[in-house]
Amino acid sequence: MHEWGPRVWKMAPLPGAELVQRPLQLYRYLLRCCRQLPTKGIQEHYRHAVRQSFRVHSDEDSPERIQQIIKRAIEDADWIMNKYKKQN
Repeated sequence: MHEWGPRVWKMAPLPGAELVQRPLQLYRYLLRCCRQLPTKGIQEHYRHAVRQSFRVHSDEDSPERIQQIIKRAIEDADWIMNKYKKQN
C-alpha cells in the first residue's frame, strides 16, 4: 500500500492534523477527510473503514499506543488523499 524507502511527507490532507491529540478528534478529522474524496462510493468505503478501525481500537488504553495509532492514521489519510488527488 505504501511505497518502501524514505517517505517524502507532504502537507496533511486537511488543515488541523497537527492539532489532533485525542481519538475523538482523530475520528472527526478522518470523517472530514472522507468528504474531500471524489465519489460517494469512495467516501462511503473510507467512512466505513474509519468506523471499523475505531471499533477495533476502542478498548485501547495505552497513551503511547493511542498516539502511535493517531500518527499512523494521519499518515494513511495523507497517502489516500494524495492517491485520489493524482487520479483526478
